[in-house]
Amino acid sequence: GKVLSPSRKRVAVDHVVDELGVSVRRACRVVGQHRSTQRREKTPRYDEGALTAAIIALAERFGRYGYRRITALLREAGWSVSTGRVYRIWRREGLKVPQKQPKRGRLWLNDGSCVRLRPAHKGHVWSYDFVQDRTHD
Repeated sequence: GKVLSPSRKRVAVDHVVDELGVSVRRACRVVGQHRSTQRREKTPRYDEGALTAAIIALAERFGRYGYRRITALLREAGWSVSTGRVYRIWRREGLKVPQKQPKRGRLWLNDGSCVRLRPAHKGHVWSYDFVQDRTHD
């Protein structure tokens, strides 16, 4: 695919410089990256770690909430944050809302986790078997 974002272009310029041994100036021209963008280091915001932790905590607590509703909860909690910023952190952390599943074979519990309980001992899980009487003989 195309190398579009500045961070990916920065990685491409570093790769070209290391592998081919050309100058940074030439590699930036080939890739289409401005040299000042190549030199500037990415500095995260001062509250990035705390915001990421808050988003992850809310996503764990409310498993069926998406990034828009999480943004609303953050704003109610006093964060001044945009939906786009929450979405970028949401994608970076790999958070997803699980697909809705039919009621009969659902995997998650009421707390939003996706853990299927297994029987611990004999007689722990009960079920009705209607087919056995029909096909017994």
